[in-house]
Amino acid sequence: MSNAAPALTWLYVPGDRPEVVRKALGSGADVVIVDLEDAVAPDRKEYARWATAELLSDPVTADPMAVPVHVRVHGEDDVRALAGLPGLSGMRLPKITHAASVHHVEALAPGVPLYPLLESALAIEHAYSIAGAHHAVRGIALGEADLRADLGVRDDAGLDWPRSRVVIAARAAGLDPPVMSVYPDVRDLSGLRASCAHGRDLGLLGRAAIHPRQLPVIERAFRPTAREVEAAEQILEASRAQAGAQALPDGRFVDAAVVASAERTLSLARPRH
Repeated sequence: MSNAAPALTWLYVPGDRPEVVRKALGSGADVVIVDLEDAVAPDRKEYARWATAELLSDPVTADPMAVPVHVRVHGEDDVRALAGLPGLSGMRLPKITHAASVHHVEALAPGVPLYPLLESALAIEHAYSIAGAHHAVRGIALGEADLRADLGVRDDAGLDWPRSRVVIAARAAGLDPPVMSVYPDVRDLSGLRASCAHGRDLGLLGRAAIHPRQLPVIERAFRPTAREVEAAEQILEASRAQAGAQALPDGRFVDAAVVASAERTLSLARPRH
């Protein structure tokens, strides 16, 4: 698992609208995802690929200090066209069902960080083998719209088990916690907030967005509260003062696992921007 502070906000933008992509780079998102799949009409996909390749060749986008740009690809033509471009920080691979598919993409784009998306029952069954398929895999996540359709799920409760499954698979493979899939109603910010809180309870960390207005809600939902930060600081202070397991005056038990959790809380509290 990476020691770097994890990204919390991942903003999807359509690849056939390069002016929107450039605007998204200043939105405050931790990562911008250029979508060449669902967000682009069939007759616009070739243009989207060309426009995205031009963007990723731009020295400004390729600046190490720039916002990381990932691309959700739509097949081998996209993979071949974008592999090796200096502004590409990762590829998101839709509808992955087997580890073999990951190996195939890695052979076409060696050295590119890969993020498989699990969008079917078969993919969920193979979650761990996909997560551990290759060292190029840096994270896994659900594609919940397709997964809902495949499973016939009517509400979020039906997604709890698949969400937990990918959390466990990612952890077992040494990856960062999975990022939540998009919340499709861009105006329902209270619903987004509640959904993020539930996802955080399940072990998910951060969320993809489809509109900049969702970003502040997502970031607040996954950052520790002031009370959580205070509690974590108390735990670390106690662990520095006395080695080994102990009980705090308020009854909280502290051991190595609790200390590790407190350290993670404080790392999430630090500003990224």
